Amino acid sequence: MQRLAGNLRTIDPEASESLRIVSYFDVLISRGVSVDALLRGAAVMANAVAGAAVRGRVIRRDPEGRSPQEETPDGSPRIDGGEWSAWIERDGGPAPLDDVILERLALGIALSESRRRAPGGIDAVIDAATGEVERVAALARLRIEPGTPIRVVATSADASEALADTIIVPTRRALVRVRLDREFVTPAAPGLWGLGTVVRADHAPESLDAALIALRLADERDRIVDAAEFGSLLLLARAFDPDHLPADVVALAALDERSQLVLRALAEAESMRSASAALGMHHSSVQARHEALTQALGYDPRTPLGRARYAAAAMLFRLAGSSER
Repeated sequence: MQRLAGNLRTIDPEASESLRIVSYFDVLISRGVSVDALLRGAAVMANAVAGAAVRGRVIRRDPEGRSPQEETPDGSPRIDGGEWSAWIERDGGPAPLDDVILERLALGIALSESRRRAPGGIDAVIDAATGEVERVAALARLRIEPGTPIRVVATSADASEALADTIIVPTRRALVRVRLDREFVTPAAPGLWGLGTVVRADHAPESLDAALIALRLADERDRIVDAAEFGSLLLLARAFDPDHLPADVVALAALDERSQLVLRALAEAESMRSASAALGMHHSSVQARHEALTQALGYDPRTPLGRARYAAAAMLFRLAGSSER
C-alpha cells in the first residue's frame, strides 16, 4: 500500500492523498476505535473541525482534539445515516478531499453503531460521544463501579508492552494507545507515557484528554508526565492554540538552547548560587545571564510571578513543539 501511494504521488498527487486517507481510516476501523477517535482522525486529515450527531448527542473535534465553541458553519458537507450524521466544518464550501474523508468517517461511525449493542469495553468508557447510560453499562461489563477512581494512561500505538483493554486514539502527531488504570502504578516499560488525571470512572473522557496532553509534553528527559501535577495549568493547556502563540511563548522560542537551560535553572533553583552550581558556571556569569534574560523576557524568572509565567510559557512552548512532531 505504501509503495502504491508512493508511485501515485508522482503520477496523481490527489489520488495518492485519497489513498492515504483511506488507508488511515482502514487502520482505525480495523481496530474498532470509538466515534470520538474517528472524529479526531477526521479532524486531523481534514485540518478542520469534524462533527457527528449520534443518537441525539453531538460531539465535535478540532485537529488538536479539542471541542470548539464556535457554531457549525452553514453548508458544511454532511452525510446522514438515520440515527447518526457526520460532517466536516468549512466556511465557503468543501475542500477537494472532504468527500473522501467524510465517506470514511461515515463508514467508521456506521460500523461503530452496528457494534454498539455488542459487549463493549474501554472504547465505550473513554468515548466522549457515549451517553451516560451506555458508559455505565460498559463499566459494568468491565466490572468497574461508576464512582471508582481511575485514570487514562497513554503511550505510542506501537508500544512493546502488551497492554490489556486498550484502544487506539488518533491525534495530529500519531496514533496513540490508551488504557484504563486503576492501580496507579508508574509505568515501567520503555517509551514515552502520559498519565491522565484521576477521575470517577464515568468521567473517563476527561482523563483521556489530560493523558493526551501529558503525552505531548513527554520527552527523553521527562519520559513519564503526570497531568495531575499540572493543577490549573491543565486548563491553560486545554485552551492552547499552537497557531496563536502568546508573547511569553514567542519570547521563549527566540532563545537559544543554552539560554533556555540557564533560564530553567534560574527559575527552578533556590538561589543564584545553586543555579550556578547546577549549570557549572561562575556565579557572575549566571548573574549576567539573569539580567539579560530578564530584559529579553520582560519579567524576572526568579520572582514568584515570573516563575509562574515561565512555567506556563515553558509548558506551552513544549506543546507547540509537539505539534510539529
